[in-house]
Amino acid sequence: MPATDLVVAFTGASGAPYGVRLVEVLLRAGRDVHLTISPAAAEVIEHELGRATQLDVDAFNPQALFGSRTVGLNLSRLHYHHYRDFRAGIASGSFQTGGMVVCPCSSGTLAAIAHGISENLIHRAADVHLKERRKLVLVPRETPLGLIALRNMVAATEAGAVVLPAMPAFYTHPRNLDDMVDFVVGRVCDQLAVQHSLVQRWSEPPEE
Repeated sequence: MPATDLVVAFTGASGAPYGVRLVEVLLRAGRDVHLTISPAAAEVIEHELGRATQLDVDAFNPQALFGSRTVGLNLSRLHYHHYRDFRAGIASGSFQTGGMVVCPCSSGTLAAIAHGISENLIHRAADVHLKERRKLVLVPRETPLGLIALRNMVAATEAGAVVLPAMPAFYTHPRNLDDMVDFVVGRVCDQLAVQHSLVQRWSEPPEE
């Protein structure tokens, strides 16, 4: 059977709600999630989500990530790996996974992945997915895009990654921010072949 474990990494770009919601959806879908978080991502999460419990990358507490949304989550399927732990299974190609997502993906992380620089576990796990020809989805959230970032996106795409910018759509008539977050998360889930009902899919009107 194909591997179903998934790797998710948070880095220091704005867009923490996308990453947290993604992990929640994957856990509710019954997937094992291997999570790693950079220190910059922890600061962004604190700023953008305002959790009552501070997120500490050295002493991970799911409550700091999900807040009250831990209710109903099977946290036994969430496996946390310190961003400096190169002994983690996800640092090796022999550890089977169904794919990896960096969400949100900072410009610095994009550059490291595009050029094969493994300074931490996030970079290394991404490099593993590229060399093993597994799905790697990068979710940048930056605007405007400079030439260096654009070239790094091309390089990452040529290496086999999927660049999926956090660009909510409006044809789904989003009612609130949660709907806009779910649109992006749904597109990521599509790349990972994870079934969901987060958004209404586009369809042609019925013929008369």
